[in-house]
Amino acid sequence: MKNDKNRLADNLKAMRVARGLTQHELSEKTGISQQNLSRWELGIHVPNIDDCITLADFYGVSLDELADREP
Repeated sequence: MKNDKNRLADNLKAMRVARGLTQHELSEKTGISQQNLSRWELGIHVPNIDDCITLADFYGVSLDELADREP
C-alpha cells in the first residue's frame, strides 16, 4: 500500500497529465514554480496548504480529491 506522500505525488501528476498539461504550462497557469511541481510529483517534497488550495482550485476539486483521499 502506498503511503499518503506517494499517493499525493501520483495524483498530482495524474491530474496534470489528464488535462494535457506540461509542468511548465501548469507553472505558468498557477504561478507555482516548475521545480516545485517536479519535486511534488516525484514525492521528494510535499506542497504546503496554500499551494494545495491553489491546485485544488485550478483543477476544480476538493483538497481530499487532490490528495486522493476518501472524504
